[in-house]
Amino acid sequence: MALSYKKRKRLALLILVVGLPIYCVVTLALIGLANDTWWSRPGERMPLFMEAVIFIGLGLAWALPLRKIFLGIGQPDPDAPKEP
Repeated sequence: MALSYKKRKRLALLILVVGLPIYCVVTLALIGLANDTWWSRPGERMPLFMEAVIFIGLGLAWALPLRKIFLGIGQPDPDAPKEP
């Protein structure tokens, strides 16, 4: 089922306003959990490279499946009537 331009635009806005903050909280919780689980010394963090890999991996995990929704959203509505 293909979504219309208007529905895709609304869905993209919903994803950015609701989904992105949820993604940020979940990502930070996973980083905190990983730090607590694998690095047992208090105050010690995992290496910066590993944090970057986790952030990039989780960023791709939500962005790649949703790329079709965001594709062309910034362009004018293709279904709108043309002005003479």
